[in-house]
This record gives sequence, C-alpha cells and structure tokens, in this order.
Amino acid sequence: MTTQLRIGALEAGYGAVRALRGVSIDVEAGSIVALLGANGAGKSSTLKAISGMIKPTAGVIEFEGTRLDGASPNQIVCRGVAHVPEGRRIFKDLTVAENLRMGGYARSDKAGFRRDLGMVHSLFPRLKERQWQLGGSLSGGEQQMLAIGRGLMAHPRLLMLDEPSLGLAPIILSEIFAALRQINADERMTLLVVEQNAHVALKNASYGYVLRLGRIVVEGTAGQLQSNRQVLESYLGTSHA
Repeated sequence: MTTQLRIGALEAGYGAVRALRGVSIDVEAGSIVALLGANGAGKSSTLKAISGMIKPTAGVIEFEGTRLDGASPNQIVCRGVAHVPEGRRIFKDLTVAENLRMGGYARSDKAGFRRDLGMVHSLFPRLKERQWQLGGSLSGGEQQMLAIGRGLMAHPRLLMLDEPSLGLAPIILSEIFAALRQINADERMTLLVVEQNAHVALKNASYGYVLRLGRIVVEGTAGQLQSNRQVLESYLGTSHA
C-alpha cells in the first residue's frame, strides 16, 4: 500500500501554547487509522492542522505527494480531504437536504453529486426520511450521521473524523462505525479517526497512534495496541481494550 498522508515533525499551536511537538504520522491509502489520547493530547489539533484550520509553525503535511501546509481550508477540501469536526457543527437552521448540499458546495459534477447523495442515503436511510427536517430537530445520533454525510458530499479520498463516538448510545455508535467500515471497503476511502474511546477505535482501525502532550508516544497495529496493557493504562486511562 502507498502512503497517502504524510506528516513529518509537525509543530502547531494557539498563540504561545504549543499543541503539537514534532508529530510524525503516515497514513496508507485505503486504511483506517486511529489517533488516540486523553483530553489535551493534541488529537484535534492534528486534524485542524491537516485541514488548514490552524497553521503549522514547522514540519510538513503531504497528501498524495502535494504539500498541504500553507493551503487554505477550501483548497484542502478541493484536493480531497474532508474534516468532520468534534461536536458535529451541522447547520441547525437548514434542512438535512440543505446541509448535505453545503457539503458539496465546491462541486460542479452534477452526476457525481447525485451518486454521492444516493450513497449517503443508502448508508444513513434516516437522512433520506428526514431530508426536509431542520438539522437542529434531529437526535444526537442523526446529527452525527448528517455531519458524516455532509463530509462525504465533498467526495473526499481522505475523511477525518473527530470524536465520532462522543455522546452516542452504543447501538447508534455501532451503526455509525458499520457505515464507516462500509465506506472504507466500498469506496476505498481512507479514514483518520480521532477517539478517546480506545476500545471502539482499535476495534475498527488497522493501525493506531497514541498522542500525549503533543507528541506521538506509541504507534502500532490495532492488535498490538489492544494487547499492550501498559499502553492502555499509561496513556489511554483504561485497563482493557
């Protein structure tokens, strides 16, 4: 497999606060990679740096051989990278259909747009059933489905998800991760998933990185991380995976 996303010695932060301290990550095309760690570890900051929401102060971000660091968020979306942020951040005063159209705002391929809309409706039938409802009237799980669907409407080759399990009931969480696995298998779409829930993340990923205080402290296959009790207890705050 080829490396699709390469992050090398990445430094970034918020003013005087350094959030990322030399982060290096390789994500292979078509894989599901988990980025794990406690609150404040730098997980969300890594995704924000990739998507152009914060500007790196040092290091390299390459996607399919092209530098992303320095590009605008809009340019990064157009190059094939979509970011589903923590907290969903859907447009609550727009309908479900309008939210999905907003996800594809930069697209001009009408046939491709219709195909991807059909894919989203197939993955999440409730979004089709509720397409004329306001986003704010949906349940938390349905809002997460809408946030993912909106990301998919950009037709990305890399989909980044920030804490998709947050606040969801187990049955809804299972449904959402089943859809993500299907996207990965059917579309060969690469997924980079930020999660505090190590059990859920490693169950669905093939590879994982553990962040602590802005640095990568451990990496390995999902199986290696799941079986490493010291990693789970020291960095993830759990004694089982």
